[in-house]
Amino acid sequence: MDQIEKFKKEIESIKERNKRVEKDKAWETSWTRRIAIAVSTYILILIFLYSIGADKPFLSAIIPAVAYMISSASLNSLKTWWLKNRNSP
Repeated sequence: MDQIEKFKKEIESIKERNKRVEKDKAWETSWTRRIAIAVSTYILILIFLYSIGADKPFLSAIIPAVAYMISSASLNSLKTWWLKNRNSP
């Protein structure tokens, strides 16, 4: 295999890796993921609160789920600010 073919293969490999990374990043920042985590958090906390006999478990379980949604929304702003203000290497 000559050098040009080797480089072409390497470039294609990098392109495929970049596509996978872009898809992973899209999933990490998607509202589908955030909502799925919030719903699963609600269900798990609800089960826990119900099992220990807490008052109003259906209402109380909303708090951590909503807190997660708020924090995930605000972290985007914090990340943007941090990237803008950090010292470049």
